[in-house]
Amino acid sequence: EGSAVQRAIDEAYEAGLLGKNAAGGGWDYDVYLHRGAGAYICGEETALLESIEGKKGQPRNKPPFPAGAGLYACPTTVNNVETIAVVPSILRRGADWFASFGRDKNSGTKLFCISGHVNQPCNVEESMSIPLRELLETHAGGVRGGWDNLLGVLPGGSSTPVIPKDVCDDVLMDFDGLREAKSALGTAGVIVMDKSTDIIYAIARLSWFYTHESCGQCTPCREGTGWIHRVMKRMVRGNASPDEIDMLLEVTKEIEGHTICAHGDASAWPIQGLIRHFRPEMEKRIRDYRDAAHAGRPVPQAAE
Repeated sequence: EGSAVQRAIDEAYEAGLLGKNAAGGGWDYDVYLHRGAGAYICGEETALLESIEGKKGQPRNKPPFPAGAGLYACPTTVNNVETIAVVPSILRRGADWFASFGRDKNSGTKLFCISGHVNQPCNVEESMSIPLRELLETHAGGVRGGWDNLLGVLPGGSSTPVIPKDVCDDVLMDFDGLREAKSALGTAGVIVMDKSTDIIYAIARLSWFYTHESCGQCTPCREGTGWIHRVMKRMVRGNASPDEIDMLLEVTKEIEGHTICAHGDASAWPIQGLIRHFRPEMEKRIRDYRDAAHAGRPVPQAAE
């Protein structure tokens, strides 16, 4: 991807669209490509600026905000690629055209990245407020094994709370619709899980990711993510106490809203979604482990 972007930049310079008197408009406009090392935390805008400056990728305290003091303490605007990519279409067709998609306060289009247990994983640009079921069946070939085989969906990427099938039946893919479902649109990375999924293992795997990718700057995130992962590893087998389910929830509340950036929130929300919708499965896993251990039978093993 980086090489392709650099080729495009080189071609733009050769065509006179960048550089001195860019596109003959009387302005000098330069574009530079900076390569990162792939740290997840550098998706946070101030950690990204730190990385570009050659420092460790850690989020900054705000204020000051980047618009006032950003890259090398200069005013800086940070935008996602998706935001920049849609600007030409809005300029050509007008703001009213863009606002005609979706519903009030949720207008426009969105890039959805659909993965997991669907027949045709894909990236697609669609209207905001499209029903989740329509999105999956129109563009991703539907859920593997049919809609009734759906277990749950992470609608906005790994940091958003999972929603079960009964919520997925009617939920709209926009900010308000997913907020009402106690989840979030996030990055619109739709991860679909069918009934073959060990949902406890899946969320435990996410807990490891957020532990690994924590920059370690904030104590609630640094310590809390590790604690959550250690408990979730035991919860996968059922080697835990029912009381620890409530303890997990309590720890997520201690992390949420108490860190410099949203990484702490991102680590907490998948756990909260699991407990909210799949607590009976967690309790059954614990009972099965205890029953097997008491009877001297091999304890249940989680599916990989």
